[in-house]
Amino acid sequence: MDCLLNPPPQSILDLKAHAHQLIFRPRLDSFTCNACGLNGDRSPYICVQCDFMIHQECFSLPRLININRHDHRVARTSVLGVVNSVCGVCHQKVDWTWGGYSCQRCPQYVIHSKCATRNDVWNGKELEGVPEEIEDIKPYVVIYGNIIQHFSHKEHYLRFHVNGFFRDGNKRCSACTYPIGLQSFYECIDCDFMLHQNCAEFPRKKWHMLHNDRLTLVTSVAEFFWCIACRRMSNGFKYQCGYGVLDVLCCSVSEPFVHPSHPDHPLYYIRQVKYRQCYGCNGRTYNVLTCIESCCGFVLCFCCATLPQVVMHRVDDHPLSLCYGEKASGKYWCDICEKELNPSTWFYTSKDHRASLHTKCVLGDFAGLMPRSTIKYGSRSYEVVLNNSVSRPFCRVCESHCMYPISLKMLGTSDPYICSLNCQKRLNSLDNLTKKLEALYVLKTTKKESDDDDRTQLQALLLAEETAKKEPDYADRMQLHFVPLVSCSICKRLEVVVNDISQTGHGDRYKLVCMYCKYCCYASTNKVLTLKRHIYGGFEDQRLEP
Repeated sequence: MDCLLNPPPQSILDLKAHAHQLIFRPRLDSFTCNACGLNGDRSPYICVQCDFMIHQECFSLPRLININRHDHRVARTSVLGVVNSVCGVCHQKVDWTWGGYSCQRCPQYVIHSKCATRNDVWNGKELEGVPEEIEDIKPYVVIYGNIIQHFSHKEHYLRFHVNGFFRDGNKRCSACTYPIGLQSFYECIDCDFMLHQNCAEFPRKKWHMLHNDRLTLVTSVAEFFWCIACRRMSNGFKYQCGYGVLDVLCCSVSEPFVHPSHPDHPLYYIRQVKYRQCYGCNGRTYNVLTCIESCCGFVLCFCCATLPQVVMHRVDDHPLSLCYGEKASGKYWCDICEKELNPSTWFYTSKDHRASLHTKCVLGDFAGLMPRSTIKYGSRSYEVVLNNSVSRPFCRVCESHCMYPISLKMLGTSDPYICSLNCQKRLNSLDNLTKKLEALYVLKTTKKESDDDDRTQLQALLLAEETAKKEPDYADRMQLHFVPLVSCSICKRLEVVVNDISQTGHGDRYKLVCMYCKYCCYASTNKVLTLKRHIYGGFEDQRLEP
């Protein structure tokens, strides 16, 4: 019906598609499109002179584009002409007799037409007639000998050193924030600024397979960010374009990627339609690197792909090496958290293989944060500190010794340490809940108790905020949701009831102690619970008898 109402033109002269006039052939006829190399079953446009056939939809294929898998522009061609080649996106074989996209600078780089114009590969911009940007994107200039000037640290010169400070955890790279280790590095002549040699050579602009536009290297990071590839927090250097942000470690992963855990086959980023399980951590995610060899199925997430191979930790005097899993009948125990370790997943081990440690326990949640820097998370400001003192500090949330190598120290408090991201999120959620309930109490006390409209307004406000899940971390972890209001179990003024699904599983009603009373935990009506009193950023244990 659509063809009847809007019949296609009988002939077309489109020099972008073909040099000669194309004739419409309205019949069921199997053919192979010369533009994309895919089979068709009806109504092609043909060139009798050249025996050329093309899909109707292939007329719109662009002539010159940028893709996120290659640093140069790629141009459309009617015959690829490269024998025994594979597509640079899907890594399947390409028939050299059909059309596709090729790079004029790299003769062996070819791509299927449909792969090059996918919405996760191409940004949708036609570049024909647009001059190519020619700019100097080198990150540093050589002053003389082994002295350079890096664009991120123009005020001082950097000197090259072949060997790193392996046992000094204070010496850290400002780009990736990891310790210098045994790698070659550049050190500032006048201050403590340092860069790994590899990090100093990162280009100022770069294409990456996880983002369609070219990313720019940002070195002055005011606040921390979350990497879209590995989901780690960092305040080191980053590659950014709009809302797409990658840390330098993940952005350095390019195709083909060869990892020591899978040395026989290279890994590629293949777009996934469902979650895949990582061989390193058993986690499930979309952004994975995959082995394309048949019957292999090796999958690696970006977080595991960028783990350091060798680290130092206070639990052992020798370097700890990354172990890629073992088949063991007995149980393994982590020497840091003293909990059971799954030997089939990756872990760190000592030289004599007597120690086994979780990768998270060795690195911690804040490994991407630069020590002595200051960040703001939620409503609080923190200083990033190394946990290298003789006596480990207590975490104010989980009330245990901080076991990770980097912790957060809250500014302006007497009980200042946070050991993990989970503890920080719990504290942040409690702060948000405190402010919300205090605001509701102020609103409640300014209204008349008998005013039904005001009561309905309070109920709607509380229900709307919680059902919208503006605090998803708190809701998911504590599994709390709010229902119609009742009186506070202490002051009888703020009216809130909460369901504790995690404790009962039946949605039993528990009365919440209002924030006006400076309490931030709920109390059961049938047993004694420990309440945490919120006093100027600190907690004190209190007991409430039913």
